Parts: sequence; structure tokens; C-alpha cells
Amino acid sequence: MTDDTSRLGFTPGRPPEWDVERFLHGDEVETALITVERNRRTFAWKCAGVGTAGLALRLDPSSVTLGGLLRHLAWVEELYFQHRLAGRPAMAPFDGLDPETDWEDWPWRTAADRTPSELRDEWVEAVHRSRASLAEALSSGGIDQTTHSGTSLRRLLADLVEEYARHTGHADLLRQAVDGSTGEGPPGDFPVP
Repeated sequence: MTDDTSRLGFTPGRPPEWDVERFLHGDEVETALITVERNRRTFAWKCAGVGTAGLALRLDPSSVTLGGLLRHLAWVEELYFQHRLAGRPAMAPFDGLDPETDWEDWPWRTAADRTPSELRDEWVEAVHRSRASLAEALSSGGIDQTTHSGTSLRRLLADLVEEYARHTGHADLLRQAVDGSTGEGPPGDFPVP
């Protein structure tokens, strides 16, 4: 990796380490990465410690569940960072999916077939793979670089932040329905996935 990537505290397979100064006054790359990581961590917190019934809970008429959100966001990570950014195949089971036909129902339909640990592990593995692909891309250029899919890395990161922001809002409502838990962000000692 270049010094620029190391300067960001970003190591493939590990969450970045940030200080308050970077959080408050970071450049564009630092701000984008910190925002993505904050969203991932908040989402993980909303899904932490929830059992099978809680991960399957839905609020009528929606089919969205916490378990489905874990699968959906794992697929988003694979789609964005493996396919769109790096031009690599997604990990199983996402490698056999078609966004045109599977996007609307696959995560919600299949999440109930997985245990809570399997769902969380699948999402965490996708996040770690995404971090590795992103670190690789940043080692050879900034966020203006063109991704494999033809968009800028900046656009890809903005889209990912939007995905997590929307779905963490869904997770807020579902988690409150599961056990009454509320809150905007995880406690300081909550682990980073």
C-alpha cells in the first residue's frame, strides 16, 4: 500500500482506526471512509444480540427483516466493491444472483433459512472483502478514479452511504419492535465488525 492508504489507518481485513481530529476535520477520502465505517458499525449494533425470531420479525405490510437486511447489505457490499469497483466475482451465494431478477425478494425470502450467526458472519465477511478491495483501489488512486463499472469511486462510496443510511433507519424500527432498544449510535465499546 502507498503511504496515503497507510495514513488513513486502513488495513485490508481490519477496520480502520480513526482519531477525533480526522473525524472532525478529515479530507474528502477520510470523511468518506469514516462515514462508511460509522454506518457499518451502527448497522451492526442494531443487529447485535438478536436471535432467530427477532431477525425474522417484520412490520406489516413490509417484508423487510433484520436478517434480510444483513443479507441485502452483504450483497450490496459484494456488488459494489467486488463487481463494480474491482471487476471480480462475488463470493457465494451472491455470485449466482441476478440483480435484475433477485434484488427485490431474495434477501427477505432466504434469510429465514440461515442462523443468526451465519447471517452476521456472511455480512462481516463481505465487509472485510470490501475493505480489502477499497484499500487496494486507494493504493493506486484517489476517489476520482473510475471503477470497473465506469463510475467514480466517489459515486460508489456515496451510494454505499445512502444504502446504509436508509437501511439503518429500517433496522432502527425493527430493533425497537424486537426488544425496545433505541439509540442513534453504538456505545464506545461496541466492537467494529
